[in-house]
Amino acid sequence: MESRKKYCTAVVLAAGSGKRMGGQIPKQFMLLGEKPVLWYSLHIMEQSAIIDDVILVTGPDAIDYVREQIVERYHFQKVRAVVPGGAERYESVYHALLSIKERNGGHDGYVFIHDGARPFVNQEILQSLYTSVQETKACVTATKVKDTIKVSNAAGIVVETPDRSTLWAVQTPQVFSRELITRAYELLMEQLPDLVENGITVTDDAMVVETMCSQPVTLVEGSYRNIKLTTPEDMLFAEAILRKTLHNRALLNSFIKAVKKLGKKLKKVIDR
Repeated sequence: MESRKKYCTAVVLAAGSGKRMGGQIPKQFMLLGEKPVLWYSLHIMEQSAIIDDVILVTGPDAIDYVREQIVERYHFQKVRAVVPGGAERYESVYHALLSIKERNGGHDGYVFIHDGARPFVNQEILQSLYTSVQETKACVTATKVKDTIKVSNAAGIVVETPDRSTLWAVQTPQVFSRELITRAYELLMEQLPDLVENGITVTDDAMVVETMCSQPVTLVEGSYRNIKLTTPEDMLFAEAILRKTLHNRALLNSFIKAVKKLGKKLKKVIDR
């Protein structure tokens, strides 16, 4: 494992339209508690000792809004650039990688690619991924599947029941050496017409490095709380998680205050 920390850039994707959420406001800008959904991911990156800077990707029409109402309003100092996304997720990632290449020059560090609609990523996940990527060059956070999964044919008939113990639900962040992920996306964009013609759909960044560079990707166990907000039901789950988090934080603060108060009383007794 490397002894010296390498430069780490987080790419936070917030260019989705959120059609399945059913509202007029893109899901990343909807309020969760008193803050936009996007705020939570940016806050974690801002507080992280691992992440050095952030490239934020959003819709071309939302760049001014994001810069003024999110980045500047909440004083996110690590956001180095707000860049326009593309029609597809892979285009948005590619735009971010071009921005990293332009701004960071010869940095040979790591890129953390994260969906801005996953507000509950935490410092433990970031640390686990950083530890893993130093050895593997490519890793993703994921959770073990809890439900039985069925594979069907076009008629909706079950054709296979995979062994659940081998199945994982992949989340973000997905983390790669900068050299690897840049090369993988360059190859993807070169071969994109052939992929489209053959009906191959790119679903995540891990698939890009697996397909383009034959790079094994390591699964790092994450958290079931690290959900992606896609439907109105997801917002209900998110609000429940947030309430629980805030409740636990309030209990911890009360405990700390009580300990400090007790410490002062004990000091007075000892000093007598």
